[in-house]
Amino acid sequence: MSEILDKLSALFYNLRHQAVTTEECAKQNPKSRCRRGSQRQPFPMLVNKELKWLPRRRCGGQRKINRRLNLLGRCVALCALLLSPCVAVHGGLLKPDVDFSNYNLPLEVQIINRIKAKGAPHLGQGPNTRDRYFIVPFAYQDRAHTPERSHSFISVIHLLPEGKKLGPRSGFREGKFKGRDFEAFTISWVPHDFDTNPHLCVFDGFGSRLFPKLNQCPIDTGRNFTLAQTLKLALYNKNAVAMWGPYEVRKEAFDLGVKRMRLLDGGTIRYRADDRLYRKDRIAINCFHAMAGLEELYPNGGLFGSGFKMWGIDGTKRVLIEYTKKIQDKGLLLDPVNINKDLYGFVYAPEPNSRDLYNPFENASAYHQ
Repeated sequence: MSEILDKLSALFYNLRHQAVTTEECAKQNPKSRCRRGSQRQPFPMLVNKELKWLPRRRCGGQRKINRRLNLLGRCVALCALLLSPCVAVHGGLLKPDVDFSNYNLPLEVQIINRIKAKGAPHLGQGPNTRDRYFIVPFAYQDRAHTPERSHSFISVIHLLPEGKKLGPRSGFREGKFKGRDFEAFTISWVPHDFDTNPHLCVFDGFGSRLFPKLNQCPIDTGRNFTLAQTLKLALYNKNAVAMWGPYEVRKEAFDLGVKRMRLLDGGTIRYRADDRLYRKDRIAINCFHAMAGLEELYPNGGLFGSGFKMWGIDGTKRVLIEYTKKIQDKGLLLDPVNINKDLYGFVYAPEPNSRDLYNPFENASAYHQ
């Protein structure tokens, strides 16, 4: 890599020197013909086949050529710097280093530990005597950002006061945090057999991206996956996993989340990645619309009102925009949201301290299991 940069630096210097010499010549005598030196012979390339000298170019034309060569040299150097396989995204010039300190912990454990670490400051010091509610938005996507391997989902958490016990809750995950009981669930809407048949049909047919009637993808029976099941899908594709929050919300927001989960689990709504023709009639929806707008079942977010190009990380960002614009106005979202600053990632690394990782985050940890 150093040899390449040295050669590029030398090339850039020569091109720059030619440009400066020509410009100085023009300044000294604008009407004179531009030469690279009064004692230097013309280039052999200025002689035709009959060995007759060709007319030399005026300064203006030579300056244009030199400027173009100067620009070309800069472009070549920049491209070599950015595209060279020797430059690693992992710890290199474009992104901060990926954190490998928790590399041997499973992805699910890393995420749960981060939820606990980020949620603990909300509780403060001393006894906690009231119920607290949180949401944790997620997304995952592959290096090519394909819709077939992208997903948006969200976890909803209820932390009980000290001494209060949970009642029976079917479908909720239960546990303890700092001596307090909690219950949680995840809205992760995918085809029912996606764990055994992870081949998603998004657009099928010429022009189907623009015209939904041309899309031949079938409607599937939907299923709400748990957080653990969803993270296994991300691990299967070695995806980059994004996380925001946790953000504290009011009880009303938690209740809306429970209502949405019950609706999806009821079996009346099915799954389709391109839901433009089906979501308004409550026939089928995608993962984006399953979690977007807790107070509005089918918001019109994204291009064409469908969330088009909003899959993966962009999809969840769009959901957060809706939450901050709508829920916060109603007082349901209690924490401020900075969509870009709050984003944290988990990137797949085949080996400890691996390089050339797919890392679309400013801050990320590595995982491999």
